[in-house]
Amino acid sequence: MAVRRQTGLLLALAVGVGLAAAPTADAEPGVRLLGRQILPHAMDFEGTTVGGLSGIDYLPGTGEYVLISDDRSERAPARTYTARFAVDANGVGPVTLTGTRPLRTPDGGLYPPKSVDPEEIRVDPWTGDYFWTQEGERAGDVLADPAVRVARPDGTFVAELPIPDDQRMRPDSGPRRNAALEAATFAAGGVLFVTAVEGPLLQDGPEATVSSGAISRITVQARFGPLLAQYAYPMEPVFAESRPEPGRGGNGVASILAADPLDPAKLLVLERAFVEGVGNKIRIYEADTAGATNVLGAPLGDARPVAKRLLIDLAEVGLTDIDNIESMTWGPRLPSGERTLVLVSDDNFAASQITQIVALAVR
Repeated sequence: MAVRRQTGLLLALAVGVGLAAAPTADAEPGVRLLGRQILPHAMDFEGTTVGGLSGIDYLPGTGEYVLISDDRSERAPARTYTARFAVDANGVGPVTLTGTRPLRTPDGGLYPPKSVDPEEIRVDPWTGDYFWTQEGERAGDVLADPAVRVARPDGTFVAELPIPDDQRMRPDSGPRRNAALEAATFAAGGVLFVTAVEGPLLQDGPEATVSSGAISRITVQARFGPLLAQYAYPMEPVFAESRPEPGRGGNGVASILAADPLDPAKLLVLERAFVEGVGNKIRIYEADTAGATNVLGAPLGDARPVAKRLLIDLAEVGLTDIDNIESMTWGPRLPSGERTLVLVSDDNFAASQITQIVALAVR
C-alpha cells in the first residue's frame, strides 16, 4: 500500500493542473547568444577519440560538465567525459577535458562493439549517479530494446529502469531504428525521471515530412522505476525539402530538460532537424504536459497532446554553422539574473561536421 500511495502522489505531481495552450510560432524574446567553442576534430584524449557527444549535464558542485559519447564501443569502449569551461557574460571559455570513464555492464565488463548506443546523460541531483539512455537496435533480425541505465561516476553499473511496453523493439511495433530513447531529464527536484523517444513509434504513425509533423511520446516515471504517465508530443514538420532528391529530411526530439527544477509539467524540448542539401535546424520549445491526456499503455487515438511554444530558433540568435546539436543543460546563472543554456553537437565522428559547445542567455 505504501508503494501505491507513493505512486499516486507522484502521478499527481506529474500530471499537474491547468489547461494546455495552443502552440505558437513566435519565439520568446530575451534569448541571446553568448558564444561558442569548437573542439578539434578527432582529438585524442587518454587514448579515446573525442566525438559523437550526444549528451551533456552540468555539475554545479564542481563547475564541470559531464558528457556522453554515442560511440557504440567501436572506436573505444562506450564512455563519458568530464570537462571544464567558463560560461559567463563574456561567452564560452576554452574547453578542457578533465577525465573519461568507460561505462560498465552489470558484470563489470566493457560493452562489446555495437552492443549499446548511448544518447542522453543526466546527473542524479540526489546521489550524483549518472542516468543515461541508450537506443537499442532494430536491424534485420536484431531487435534490442532501448534502456535507461544508472551508473556511478566511475562507470560502474548500478541499475536499469523499466521502460514502457510500447517502447520495446518488436517486429511490427516499438521505436524505429535510431529514433528510440534519445532524451531524458530529472524533474520535480529529482523525484521524477522523464524520457522521450526521438521519433514516432511504428504504431503511432509515419515520420515527419515537409507537409506534416509527427508524434513523439514523453514518459514520466518515478526515480526508483514505476511508470506514472505518458503524453503525446507533437513534433514540427520538416522545415524544407531536400535537394536534389526529395524526401531525405527528418525532424525529431533530441533532448529534453526540466524548464523549472520543481515544476514537473514544464519541459524544454529540443527538436533537431536535418535536410540533405539544406542543413540543420535547431528549435527549442517550452512544453507543458498539464492538460494533456495520459496515454500510458494506450494507443494515441484522439488524445490531447502536450502544449508547446517556441522558445529559441538557433537560426535567429546569430549562430553560424549550426550543426547536429543533440543535447542541452542549464549552466551557471549570470550576474544579470539570466540563466545560461549550454548546448553540445554530435559530429558523428565525421570530418565534415563539428563538435560545438554553444551557450545562450535566457531571461
